[in-house]
Amino acid sequence: MGDIKKVVLAYSGGLDTSIIIPWLKENYDNCEVIAVSGDVGQGTELDGLEEKAKKTGASKLYVMDLNKEFIEDYVFPTIKAGAVYEGKYLLGTSFARPIIAKRLVEIAMNEGADAICHGCTGKGNDQVRFELAIKAFAPDMKIIAPWREWDIKSRDEEIDYAEAHNIPLKITRETNYSKDKNIWHISHEGLDLEDPNNEPMYNKEGFLELGVSPEQAPDKPTYVTVSFEKGVPVAIDGEKLGAVEIVEKLNKLGGENGIGIVDLVENRLVGMKSRGVYETPGGTILYAAHNKLEEITLDRDTYHFKQQVGLRFAELVYFGQWYTPLRKALSAFVDSTQETVTGDVKLKLYKGNIIDAGVTSPYSLYDPDIATFDEDEVYDQKDSAGFINLFGLPIKVQAKKGLIKE
Repeated sequence: MGDIKKVVLAYSGGLDTSIIIPWLKENYDNCEVIAVSGDVGQGTELDGLEEKAKKTGASKLYVMDLNKEFIEDYVFPTIKAGAVYEGKYLLGTSFARPIIAKRLVEIAMNEGADAICHGCTGKGNDQVRFELAIKAFAPDMKIIAPWREWDIKSRDEEIDYAEAHNIPLKITRETNYSKDKNIWHISHEGLDLEDPNNEPMYNKEGFLELGVSPEQAPDKPTYVTVSFEKGVPVAIDGEKLGAVEIVEKLNKLGGENGIGIVDLVENRLVGMKSRGVYETPGGTILYAAHNKLEEITLDRDTYHFKQQVGLRFAELVYFGQWYTPLRKALSAFVDSTQETVTGDVKLKLYKGNIIDAGVTSPYSLYDPDIATFDEDEVYDQKDSAGFINLFGLPIKVQAKKGLIKE
């Protein structure tokens, strides 16, 4: 298929990419395949990856430790924006793809590769995320997407191919969920989840990986205090920690308390609705804490407008448009709003719930002397009459003209 001698493959060692290596060699004149895995916190999924990649035909494997950069440069800016897709999804897969794709391009350039290959299906969002990032840094690079070329039509047929080529798999046909795991989250799709009427099997052994179901969480609440500086989390319970350590610690605390489990039927970029279960324990805590701090440190107009920005920011991340002028511009706006988002947020974690338990900031705009229901000397309640008269003047004029209807 064309003059392709060397291909860089985004390699996870999962079902798709495991069979892609021999498929590439069969269909692209025994081309050299260089496997590249971006370590964004997959943990044990990376174990034995080099041996497996080479056994199935790769000439080498690059494993890149991207955890720190991923959290600091992609995750934290998204938290600061308050970006949540469709009210539930904390974008765990979405913002991991741009950083991996960027590194794929770097390696492809250094290796003199003719093409970059990914294992994303033609139905999913990830094909867009990978390819937009590749286009941003290598606009003329050929992209190979086997799911858009081969005759395989299902995950069962992929397993058939793997068995025929003696490719070892960690899954069976019965446990063949489509999963994506990184330091931020894990997603579950497929099998029984394809019917939105089926309740997820949260209490089934092995289904949840980052924590327990709310029913299995302790009967005693756990308190945690998250400290922020300019919108960035910097400490847990008074202990200064690095970005990766903060997410890891909150994942543990959140997971133990059944925090951050979401069942969502989302609108994919390609037009279809898709059902997935997401586990994001630490991220759910960070979003809740960050928003609580903004409640007392941002003025009303900025806070309300920033909520609108968060919706658009989430779409950009979900749609794979990280490396765009608009995303960069929105991040600049968000950063300007975070100058005073510094302080401590105390939360109570209890059986899947996050309950506010206190917030303080040296930049708090909450003034108890003004807000009090007790007697005060700083607020003249008579002033509100004139304010209401002016604020309600348009309504009054329309009413007099008989223009207001029920």
